[in-house]
Amino acid sequence: ELTAAVCASSVRCCLGPESDRVLGATSRPLLPRWWLWWWCLLCLCAADALLLSVMNRPRYDVPPELTNLLLEFTVNVMIERPSDLVEYAARYFSGLRDERQRSASSGRPPAIAENDEAIYSDEDEPMPNPPARFSRRKSVFAEHYDPAEDEDDEGAKVVHPKSDEQREKLSQAVKNILLFKSLDVPQMQEVIDAMFERKVKPGDVVIKQGDDGDNFYVIASGTYEIFVNTDREQDKLVGKYEGSGSFGELALMYNMPRAATIKAVTEGALWAMNRQTFRRIVLKSAFKKRKEYENLLEKVPMLKSLNSYERMNLCDALMPRSYKDELIIKQGDDADGMYFIEDGTVRICVKKDGGNETEVSRISKGGYFGELALLTKKPRAASVYAVGAVKLAFLDVSAFERLLGPCKEIMMRNIDQYEEQMIQAFGSKDVKDLR
Repeated sequence: ELTAAVCASSVRCCLGPESDRVLGATSRPLLPRWWLWWWCLLCLCAADALLLSVMNRPRYDVPPELTNLLLEFTVNVMIERPSDLVEYAARYFSGLRDERQRSASSGRPPAIAENDEAIYSDEDEPMPNPPARFSRRKSVFAEHYDPAEDEDDEGAKVVHPKSDEQREKLSQAVKNILLFKSLDVPQMQEVIDAMFERKVKPGDVVIKQGDDGDNFYVIASGTYEIFVNTDREQDKLVGKYEGSGSFGELALMYNMPRAATIKAVTEGALWAMNRQTFRRIVLKSAFKKRKEYENLLEKVPMLKSLNSYERMNLCDALMPRSYKDELIIKQGDDADGMYFIEDGTVRICVKKDGGNETEVSRISKGGYFGELALLTKKPRAASVYAVGAVKLAFLDVSAFERLLGPCKEIMMRNIDQYEEQMIQAFGSKDVKDLR
């Protein structure tokens, strides 16, 4: 009876409205009862056999080759963001198979640890994508360098002299490139110091398609043409740089051949940085910054409810911001994120009914502000000013909603504290848009 009841429940879950007819609960059953009992017995026997096989099955370890293969495929997907993932996967793995066959026929080792894929990327002027090739790149992060083991913090820094105008142009050229967005001002200055100048003449080939790429370039002056070789056409002109732009930033991350050829049309100058310098400066700086953020967040009581993995993700999402005796956020503005104070002090000021601003509190290292407007979905309830030099860690609104869900209840309780501050400052809590 129990067996029949269990199996009948399973049939009802699977078939929904038709289950009663299958089970014979209506006047015209689809299946005779004796057939159902035999079917239930068969299902139970099969389930028992499956359970025994699973219990007796030896444990299998995932081979490293599979892990690496899937990891590199995932990296390609995240970078190239194909609209049809299934079609992209089919072409990607077909390309790997074809490359292995070509390598076998030519006597070369298959491209497992080597990088044969080229991706061309430009932040200033998007260009047509070259034909996709589906072999595997070798990440620079796979090259042995552990910043935790590098204790040479006071080593001699690489400095190539530049004028103030040149430094400003370099700063503007690289500030929107993804690899440099997380750098604070001192780190960015160290990167700019390390870039060296390269002079070019008309006809000089700056980079050549298929060559190994190890330098990132920022154009200081001159005109440059971009060529791509395809199956149908050699040296196809696909774009041009005139006096500004940057290219080759993926060479700082990946040991990969160039995806295009770039030639100088006129005399000009380029600023370059190699992968080894980038790895030394940026990875070490990123490691130190993460440790600083970890230490900072560990001291924030609100974040005690986050586990170590959640705090690690939060560290990765933080962006450095620096201010000195200036406005950080303005009362009435839309909220774009919240701030954690890494060093220094800020003062919180509120303006009531068009009057003068009144300081209601100060927050120092280890504190945070700006979360109120994110919680209430309303404009900023106060203005915040830096008192002297202040270093902040900024968390944008999308990361706030994604990463700080477990802390929202705690932050909502802080609204009562803000109301108490309003009462102390103004005699009431009636400040527009506080809640």
